[in-house]
Amino acid sequence: MRLVSGDRIFVILVLSITLAGFAIFSSAALGLLARESSSVSRDIIIQAVLGLGLGLLAFLAARAVSLAWIRRFAPLFYLLSVLFTALVFVPGIGLMANGATRWIDIGFTTVQPAEFLKIGFVLALAWWLAPRARGLGSVRKGLLPFLAILAIPSVLLLAQPNTSTTLLLIATGAAMYFVAGAPWRDFGILAVCAFAAIGAVILVRPYVLERIETFVNPSANSLGSGYQIQQSLIAIGSGGLLGRGFGQSVEKFNYLPEPAGDSVFAVFAEETGFVGSVLLLALFIALAARGIVIAGHSRELFGGLVAFGFSFLIILQALINIGAMLGMIPLTGLPLPFVSHGGTALMATLLMCGIILNVAAHRRA
Repeated sequence: MRLVSGDRIFVILVLSITLAGFAIFSSAALGLLARESSSVSRDIIIQAVLGLGLGLLAFLAARAVSLAWIRRFAPLFYLLSVLFTALVFVPGIGLMANGATRWIDIGFTTVQPAEFLKIGFVLALAWWLAPRARGLGSVRKGLLPFLAILAIPSVLLLAQPNTSTTLLLIATGAAMYFVAGAPWRDFGILAVCAFAAIGAVILVRPYVLERIETFVNPSANSLGSGYQIQQSLIAIGSGGLLGRGFGQSVEKFNYLPEPAGDSVFAVFAEETGFVGSVLLLALFIALAARGIVIAGHSRELFGGLVAFGFSFLIILQALINIGAMLGMIPLTGLPLPFVSHGGTALMATLLMCGIILNVAAHRRA
């Protein structure tokens, strides 16, 4: 079938992790039964229709369109994604929850525009880098414009605030910048800028410092800021080698915060144990590795940068989420791709995968 042609292995990996992710989410969502205001059936239906259904349609549409068309309209898509993200600040449109303004209320559910900003950013950066790869040695033509491109989404996301997604985009952008041929001199400059920016964020955002302190000493406030990581480690540890059995998690009922969201990996680890956790991680690594292989065989630099950027973004977000649940890095709030609650996130991730498959269909012979 032409709509899924391009790379059979990549398609199998996408479908496998998508279906597994929906099954994992559905099991974790059962933990919401113990929480009075939750509607499990509604959450699962929205994830199925908005995330899985529309996501697979987006996957097929992204594969069907011309790669040249994607390149041509990359700046426009970026502009639209920026404007869409900015709508969260418009009274009556944006929705504030837990001290952040990241969502747009569309009545029956909410949409998080930042998920589409990720796509717009990668497409626009690849569009800008591709014809300028040989001129990135110049600070005026390379580093300064690159920093300007990074600044626009960063300012929007930090204003929400959405620090974790900001750092994710910066890391992805930097990786694409160096893959395109930027000099190592710029790596040092960007590292200094990154440390300075993180320091500034810590100073103006007390919750960021609190998460770092919790990471350093999670038992200091086990009933407050350290509660989530404590419960996550209990869930993962109680899974043992083979787990309690699919659907049999105890921690997802009234103990683990956000069992179908940020903490979904902890629920999965409790149910499937070390073996299941390793298999899920292997799926993520295989998907990203295949995407990078596709990038390396692209006919043109634009397609290669797009496939690399999306693959890097997906695996980095997965590793950040899993690392946070294991207590290896501070909690970030980033969802686990393909798995965590959020129809917008699943649809956007499948759209990224559809574009990677499109690049695969235009590989070198």
